[in-house]
Amino acid sequence: TCLFLEDVMNTLKGLNRFVGGCALACCALVASPAMANSPAEFVEKASATGVAEIEISRMAIGKTSSTDIESYAVEIIKDQTDANRDLKKIAGEQDLPVPTHEEVLSKAKPMMLKVQEGDSFDAAYAVSQVKAREDAIELFKQQVDTPASPALKAFAEKYLPKFEMHLVMAKKLVDAHHKS
Repeated sequence: TCLFLEDVMNTLKGLNRFVGGCALACCALVASPAMANSPAEFVEKASATGVAEIEISRMAIGKTSSTDIESYAVEIIKDQTDANRDLKKIAGEQDLPVPTHEEVLSKAKPMMLKVQEGDSFDAAYAVSQVKAREDAIELFKQQVDTPASPALKAFAEKYLPKFEMHLVMAKKLVDAHHKS
């Protein structure tokens, strides 16, 4: 289960249920704990998280009127697309299965709730991104600390600094868009 969903929803109180949908989708895709015990588990979790973040960020570009949210979403899409491409290559070299974009989307879309427009969307997206980045960082740090393979360790080391930068950016978005 995803215990953070309740925390995020309590934090947002009156905001729309976008965060809930995103959180549920991400939980279902990368079920806790974040620890990946095998190379195949890491590939599946990292790939699914990447696809979910790409889709949520595409949605953000279509829903926001804030240039900072749009710029952040574009960066997430670029970096996650690069990461998923690199991960797919490594998985292919190691004969590890990678869920297709369509497989991940088919699991995520039914769980995403109705999305609103405007300021409440921006705040909800920003809060959801903080949690998503924290989870990705945890997964990638575990891969660096207890690697499933040398190639996956190198992959995690390459993208971990980008995800840490995304977390800093997401926290700034929360500060800019979350109205208490």
